[in-house]
Amino acid sequence: MLETLRLGGNGRVFSVGKLEWLSHLSRLKEVDLSFTNLSNANDWSLIINHLPLLQKLNLRDCDLPSISSFSVSLTNSSTSLNTLDLSHNNLPSSAIYPWLFNVSSNLVSLDLSSNQLKGPIPDAFGNMLAIQELYLSDNLFILAENQVRGDSGLNEIGKLPDINILDLGYNLLNGSISKSIGQLSNLPVLRFAGNSFDGDVISEAHFSNFTYLRNLDLSYTSLTLKFNTGWIPPFQLSQRKLCSCKLGPRFPDWLRPQRDVLTPRFYKYSRDYLDISASGISDSLPYWFWDKFWGFSYINMSFNQISGTFPNASIHTSHLDLSSNNFSGPLPCFSLDISKMGSINLSKNKFTGSVSPICNIIGDLALFDLSNNLFSGVVPDCFESFPFLTALNLGDNGFSGSLPSSLGYLISLEMLSLRGNKFSGELPSSLQNCAKLKFLDLSDNELSGEIPMWIGQKLSSLVFLSLQGNQFKGRIPHQLCGLKYLQILDLSVNKISGTIPSCLNNFTSMTKKLSLDRRIEHHILENSEPIWIIQVRYVDEALLTWKGTKQSYPQLGLLLAIDLSCNKLTGEIPEELSNLQELVVLNLSRNLFNGKILQKIGHIRQLECFDPSSFSHNRGLCGPPISPNCSVVEPPPGKPAVGSEEDCDEFMKWFYTGMGLGFAVGFWGFCSVVFLKRSWRHSYYRHMDNAKDWVYVTFALLKARLVRRIKALSTR
Repeated sequence: MLETLRLGGNGRVFSVGKLEWLSHLSRLKEVDLSFTNLSNANDWSLIINHLPLLQKLNLRDCDLPSISSFSVSLTNSSTSLNTLDLSHNNLPSSAIYPWLFNVSSNLVSLDLSSNQLKGPIPDAFGNMLAIQELYLSDNLFILAENQVRGDSGLNEIGKLPDINILDLGYNLLNGSISKSIGQLSNLPVLRFAGNSFDGDVISEAHFSNFTYLRNLDLSYTSLTLKFNTGWIPPFQLSQRKLCSCKLGPRFPDWLRPQRDVLTPRFYKYSRDYLDISASGISDSLPYWFWDKFWGFSYINMSFNQISGTFPNASIHTSHLDLSSNNFSGPLPCFSLDISKMGSINLSKNKFTGSVSPICNIIGDLALFDLSNNLFSGVVPDCFESFPFLTALNLGDNGFSGSLPSSLGYLISLEMLSLRGNKFSGELPSSLQNCAKLKFLDLSDNELSGEIPMWIGQKLSSLVFLSLQGNQFKGRIPHQLCGLKYLQILDLSVNKISGTIPSCLNNFTSMTKKLSLDRRIEHHILENSEPIWIIQVRYVDEALLTWKGTKQSYPQLGLLLAIDLSCNKLTGEIPEELSNLQELVVLNLSRNLFNGKILQKIGHIRQLECFDPSSFSHNRGLCGPPISPNCSVVEPPPGKPAVGSEEDCDEFMKWFYTGMGLGFAVGFWGFCSVVFLKRSWRHSYYRHMDNAKDWVYVTFALLKARLVRRIKALSTR
């Protein structure tokens, strides 16, 4: 007889009606229908009646209908069911509570995350005497505290004899959690991430009885953790998730691992993990840090003001993020976990010297960001060692010499930023082997030669391309018209001549209203243990630079831009450009164009952004917005047709690219331009990630000229 039925994990390929057919499989002990469309299965709650031996039931993300009161009355209490997953179904409290508390007497693991459960935490959870794991995250729970005992629901859960995991992350809990947290002192795993406890202070008194605590997640709660100097906690944490908590300004000494041997009850919670990013620390790294945190799978200290250097010994970890700090000194050797993909982000620090140690990295590296440091010298030609690298950012350093030909071995590469260095010579032809590239930023270097035809032929997945600020010459190859996914093209500030290819209207993303990639993302998902998942997300960020001022903006996708300014382009503006219906930004200034300016190009007219500067310093151009008509075409006296290099530098500029650690991002800017900036972020920020709250379609008027114009109009 069939005892296990697993039809789940098929991306809603299956759509099932009523589940009455399951009653004929009465010997079933495990049923997995996760990710199956059960929106018409209004009898799903009666499965337990039909399957008396059922122990595990997984109905995750099945679009379950609400339970009727009639179904509740027919449901018998189950003595065999011990594992129940109803997560991601948007079930309301009224639809689930009566049924749930009738069948839950022997539940060991219950997952109700990502539903619509609201109000105070029910005291009835305290009746689940066998429960060990309780997942209630991503709902609408609130605290119902009194002045003495705190929240009654938490109080009842805290009395459960075998409770190991309580996850209340990303709810509507607010106020003073300090009154309630002491009720949960028996827990090994405590998660309150993503709630609003702004202003609340947690001291050592609140944790004095937490002798079993192993995993603590208070990320994104804005809690202040204020412990006395020299305090030694009674627990031995393996996972410290304290992103955005107020821990500084001194480095918290209580985080120092004690390295005790874990008892069998806690072995599966022992995945070593440290996240103290954006926690207000402005201090030097303690001498003991690299010794005590050696071998941790995940270390994130980004967005602080921590200073210090690497030790002489090799750094052993899987994921290291020290971005946006004050670290200095030379690059060390890294030893990654050979069984997992690794990531290293050291951007926005003060590291110096050569990067030759990258040739000695042990393990498979997927994300590597050394941007915005003080590295110098020639980049070693040893990238054949990184076949799984998907994102590489060496931007904004002092590298020189030719681009390494071994970049062509990076066949998994999707993002490459080398901007803001002193690279010279022609582009290596081996780069055409990186066929998965979506983002290529080689701006602000000293690269020369003609723009290779193979960029349009071999790198057909490009979404973003910038060769701005180099010494490229020759014509724009018509093969670039094959980049149908391109959203940003910046060839400005070069020595490109000839005419604009009329085939630019082949940029499908600019000619049709499509659902475009808002972000170029790279994910590392590590799920080697039953319940712990490490996910690193590396996302694009756009910077707008206008006359020396940089601004970053969320959202990649709706700003579609072409910048060909500060070159030696000639001829008329192709009529075909008017077919770029979705184009938002166009800059053709400081060239040698002639003829009439097209009066409708994409959204530029619609957004009232048809700025004269987009066409300025072209002797032969005429018509609005630079002149009323084309009856007379004369340049202003004393003004050259094409600006000098100094003019172009002052004009600088729209697009600017770089990479660094940050949140989900993109780029925008009305009649300005932007450049992408790269970032990675640990995705335990699930609420923002799942709700897409960080993905806004943001338009911003940033050019000083437009701002002055708006102010002038408002005073008329």
